[in-house]
Amino acid sequence: MAVALQPIRSKAAAHVPANPATPYLDLDLGIALDQFVALAAALPGTAIHYAVKANPHPDLLRALYAAGSRFDVASPAEVAGALQAGAHPEDLVYSNPVKRRADVHTAYAMGVRLFVVDSPEETAKVAEAAPGAAVLVRLVTSGEGSDWPLSRKYGCSTPECIQVLLEADRLGLDAAGVAFHVGSQQRDPQAWRSPILAAGRIFQAVRHAGLTPRLLDIGGGFPALHEGHHPSFATYGEAIQTALTEAFGADRPVTLAEPGRGIVGDAGTLVASVVTVLQRGPVRWVYLDAGVYTGLVETLDEAIRYRLVTSADGGPTGPAVLAGPTCDSADVLYERTPVQLPLALAEGDTVHLLSAGAYTTCYSTVGFNGFAPLPTRMVSGPVRS
Repeated sequence: MAVALQPIRSKAAAHVPANPATPYLDLDLGIALDQFVALAAALPGTAIHYAVKANPHPDLLRALYAAGSRFDVASPAEVAGALQAGAHPEDLVYSNPVKRRADVHTAYAMGVRLFVVDSPEETAKVAEAAPGAAVLVRLVTSGEGSDWPLSRKYGCSTPECIQVLLEADRLGLDAAGVAFHVGSQQRDPQAWRSPILAAGRIFQAVRHAGLTPRLLDIGGGFPALHEGHHPSFATYGEAIQTALTEAFGADRPVTLAEPGRGIVGDAGTLVASVVTVLQRGPVRWVYLDAGVYTGLVETLDEAIRYRLVTSADGGPTGPAVLAGPTCDSADVLYERTPVQLPLALAEGDTVHLLSAGAYTTCYSTVGFNGFAPLPTRMVSGPVRS
């Protein structure tokens, strides 16, 4: 038998707040710069290469470069964005381990000389398209402890890393060292220890073979303030420094990191409006004008859970399923674990998803179902809530 759908509360059209501009992302550069400074202080001696893919807004890139950031890029378009922000080619690491040959050639022509690989095939490709370039070999990690693991698609084992570095040297490349990533929104500072120790063994093995590796890319993973607890940047830094000492002693390599979410995540608030609120049997559904296809891809499988505030806060709350506006059934944000939202929430109210500065505007589709990509408003101050 069909379940009757009923609105929880209906406002007269004349009293529904007008939010024609939603959804949009409020971005506060001051917060991003504060995060950059805090992370750099937690990782003394480590070059911070902001991951452009997290949020490539030109104003953000310019501000970070002016503050001393370098960049992690993954495409010629990101190379161009970093260079337009003022960076020099030597400030860039091209971290995508699997690349189109034409893209390697283009990045090389733009001056990039440091690439990440994770297989003999990709190493040969770089040797052909970027002769003499330096390469880092990506070590696989488990991703355990992270909200968004990155362990399935890229990375090779310790013995494979050794062989790829030896092959890179044979092909005339600069076998510069090792890279890894412990998974995005990594909540365990000890997650870096195992790959750092593995990197130490790799360095030792290839040095015995006559190579001179010098770089260790410890990746990103530093968290934003999503639901749940995570330690301070200082705690992460202490764990990483301890692991580096254990693995390398006084003969430590030059280190670099590729934070994205940890720098720009807390700088952004995604503002959406309520399209409707329906009671589907015993379950309340709240539909927003932003969803999976308008910047909230990371809610798939409820991996990233954003903190929420609404324009109706202050009264009693209850569980609700949160969904996006498109006709695709995958456009549901939180259903397995519903969110607590005001019982008074209704059409026209706003819902603010906090710490949404990373992986939102850049994940938004160009027009699925006719919904426009997520725009950005530059703000100062209010995003800090």
